[in-house]
Amino acid sequence: MLPKEDLDHVLEHTRALWDELRGQRLLITGGTGFFGRWLLEGLLWANDRLRLGASALVLTRNPDAFRDKAPSVAGHPAIQFHQGDVRSFEFPTGTFSHIIHAATESSVRLNAEEPLTVFDTIVDGTRHTLEFARHCGAQKFLLTSSGAVYGKQPPEITHISEDYPGAPDPANPRSAYGEGKRAAETLCTLFSKQHGLDTRVARCFAFVGPYLPLDIHFAIGNFIRDGLHGGPIVVQGDGTPLRSYLYAADLAIWLLTILFREQSSRIHNVGSEEGVSIVELAHMVAASFSPQVGVIVRGKPDPHKTPERYVPSTARANRELGLMPWISLPAAIARTVAFHRDTLA
Repeated sequence: MLPKEDLDHVLEHTRALWDELRGQRLLITGGTGFFGRWLLEGLLWANDRLRLGASALVLTRNPDAFRDKAPSVAGHPAIQFHQGDVRSFEFPTGTFSHIIHAATESSVRLNAEEPLTVFDTIVDGTRHTLEFARHCGAQKFLLTSSGAVYGKQPPEITHISEDYPGAPDPANPRSAYGEGKRAAETLCTLFSKQHGLDTRVARCFAFVGPYLPLDIHFAIGNFIRDGLHGGPIVVQGDGTPLRSYLYAADLAIWLLTILFREQSSRIHNVGSEEGVSIVELAHMVAASFSPQVGVIVRGKPDPHKTPERYVPSTARANRELGLMPWISLPAAIARTVAFHRDTLA
């Protein structure tokens, strides 16, 4: 389970939203992933403390694996599982008021080796889930999209906003993930306009927190893994790209607020505006350990090359929904490290 202070933080900033789910039933795809686990545990925390009488059905290809990984969540009476592939699952019976479509395949390796599988999973999975939302008469549908829909961020744009018209390069097979998310957003728009389905889109950037994998392509996860093993923290590249990171508890607050409060067909960036270079991030993670671990940077910066950026503007979310990062990046790193230390203990 997540730390009590994180779950209390989520509830504190979403307490006024939950009445909409009182007595209702929610379907979540991707419920066993990083986003999904935070949303499920946030739901259960609010459900028990506010006596909502709500329940969630989790679509997953392997319910038994999730039961082994998270028995306290899987065993909660408000949680049920529906086994199936997001592209072809059999429609469950009954009514559902809200649907969170968080299933995706964001593996860099898979995107490089099997881009067509990535694209088909995103697009066909979104269409199938939208068809189910229409079939069951869902009131609201949330798609977790990605900042990858913008393509490469131009160096002259420090913070990329929702109205930026750029896109991934369609001639590059590695654009499969970003192009798939663009198509998924288009499907949401079409189902909204043609079928009256109330859809909203969260374009998610980069995050840190408990349940973030420490052994794949997420730099901050790899740095925390290195630190937990005693260091050194290894930066494989030159460390110049700029990223920003939102703590997962704040992520859950943002997604729930967009689900419950936002108007149909609205799109919001989800993330932090505080850009840091990868090498700065490595040193920040190193400083969270005592004694502090070392940092090794394998690459050499090119003085003639402008550093790449992947940093959103979140002015719309702040202005329209009052959303902001409440937990600083150093505190987010410290909380994530503490969670993994407790898990390993």
